[in-house]
Amino acid sequence: MIWYALTLSTALISLSFSPLFIAPILNSLCSAIFPTSSLPSSDWDPIMMEKADPAQKLYTRMRLWEFSDQYVIEPTDGSSGPCLAIRREDASMSLLDEMQHGSTLHVPKIQTIFGVVGILKLVAGSYLIVITERERVGFYLGHPIFKVTSLKVLPCSNSLKSSSVEQKRMKAELTTLLSVAERTPGLYFSYDANITLSAQRLHDLGEESRLLPLWRQADPRFVWNNYMMEVLIDNKLDPFLLPVLQGSFNNFQSSIGRDVIDVTLIARRCNRRSGTRMWRRGADSDGYVANFVESEQIIQMKGFIASFVQVRGSIPILWDQIVDLTYKPKFEIVRFDEAPRVAERHFLDLRKKYGNVIAIDLVNSHGGEGRLSDKFSDAMQHINDEDVRYLHFDFHQKCGHVHFERLSELYDEIENFLINNRYFLRNEKGEKVEAQLGVVRTNCIDCLDRTNVTQSMIGKNMLEIQLRRLCIFKADETISTHSNLDENFKILWANHGDDISIQYSGTPALKGDFVRFGQRTAKGIFNDGCNALMRYYLNNFCDGTKQDAIDLLHGHYIISFSRDTTLTSQKGSVEAVASFPMAFALITAGLFFTVISLRRVSSNPWNLLFSMIWGSISLLIAGFVRANGRVFCNRPRLHQPRR
Repeated sequence: MIWYALTLSTALISLSFSPLFIAPILNSLCSAIFPTSSLPSSDWDPIMMEKADPAQKLYTRMRLWEFSDQYVIEPTDGSSGPCLAIRREDASMSLLDEMQHGSTLHVPKIQTIFGVVGILKLVAGSYLIVITERERVGFYLGHPIFKVTSLKVLPCSNSLKSSSVEQKRMKAELTTLLSVAERTPGLYFSYDANITLSAQRLHDLGEESRLLPLWRQADPRFVWNNYMMEVLIDNKLDPFLLPVLQGSFNNFQSSIGRDVIDVTLIARRCNRRSGTRMWRRGADSDGYVANFVESEQIIQMKGFIASFVQVRGSIPILWDQIVDLTYKPKFEIVRFDEAPRVAERHFLDLRKKYGNVIAIDLVNSHGGEGRLSDKFSDAMQHINDEDVRYLHFDFHQKCGHVHFERLSELYDEIENFLINNRYFLRNEKGEKVEAQLGVVRTNCIDCLDRTNVTQSMIGKNMLEIQLRRLCIFKADETISTHSNLDENFKILWANHGDDISIQYSGTPALKGDFVRFGQRTAKGIFNDGCNALMRYYLNNFCDGTKQDAIDLLHGHYIISFSRDTTLTSQKGSVEAVASFPMAFALITAGLFFTVISLRRVSSNPWNLLFSMIWGSISLLIAGFVRANGRVFCNRPRLHQPRR
């Protein structure tokens, strides 16, 4: 300890007691005395800490103490704020002026955390969710952006130790669901910037709004942990309230002559109708659609900032596509008569938030997709708003599987809309020069593959328009004439599409080779086949459980013992015996014995009868599974298809 005191004294004298440098040194010495896992010192930014408003500053690093009776979260980023204690029995919270070591004598488990996601309150107990690992991935308008690389769910359910067997069983099931939630991909956050708002909306914030905590400035549509923060909000714990975004964040820098351009692409996924590909389709009765994503493309150079926003979302009528073991389940339009009202609500919301709207529908004009497209088109006829336009472009008919350059025909049709509704532009003085007055809304069936190819094409053309406006490009100059910029831009949008697709379908986007390389490749087509098969597997055998986890995290379903004690049991129905692995094993065994019997027919004619019996058993089981395909799939237990 004497050595530590001498070292500290020497450091203080040499730095003339500079407050900017004392905090990191004190923190390093404390870490040496009380070792815990932490990021390297380069992850600490004292200048940023000094500039932050102490009243509103979020804690950037904390120490989590796990005692037998409580969790204690202690700020360790140089802040002088109190510690937060959370009881493990009932998740009740209190603030401690100084660190307390609990009521037990056992040595607590200690680890560094980088944010509190929130508390999930369920009748089966509460759960504290924290960020245990992060990675800095870039900057958003000058502020560091971090990606969550590891979450941890901590139970606050000691009171259930003496509960009934049924309650303990449900707790075990919920723990399984929350372990799925720990692997949620694509989570981003910032301690300093409101990444849920576009550059234009941030610029338009009033002075009073800028002084509010980040969680109060944030757009609740894009706050992934909106529901889980409610308990912290009720307890007025602003320094712990960290808004988390689910989506994508990618950027790059490229040289154009003597100029350096910084390009960022950020995706913001909406939490209103969140879920997996087959279990969240279409819209709900309020007009919120599945897989709604706001994509913002930002360029920064010479002090200028230009931003362009696009959105994607499922066809805004009531429809489902329930998995049933077939490769492509049937589309089911629900409550035909409500389609115009639902579509009107959806586009009214878009008009309020984005201005003028052009809806580009990329689905096929025939088959099941054609029925959806026709219903979408009919619903749009009832929207009495000249600032909302509908445009159908049959992507597969026009472009096939390789001729994506024919998207230029689509661009010719929407070019005037893009020019008239412009983009956001801020000059080097921080003044708004241009404002984006409208938005392009693109959809296919999944709003993944065809949609991403189309949005990347629109983004490329808009970037060229912006660079000409900034006098970086000449009138006839294009991105393709700059190989480095062109390559990086394609990779940017390909990664963007993959991230969104993984979150919704479980696999990277199809047709990604065209976005990444500008042309279809044999390897890309092969990868698409593999990803399509993987989607089939995940949709049929994994996504039901994942959907339940998502519904819990977003508060779309509240567990109650009074109504959910039969969550997994479906006695007296096909569900009680439906097991695809068991059925598959029986079918395989039947076919195996059929083949064995046929091979022995020459030595014993009775084997022909045995082979017929085994083959019939296999066919009967296969027919039963096919006829009841839906119940053999992995279905959500907390959600029922609407009717």
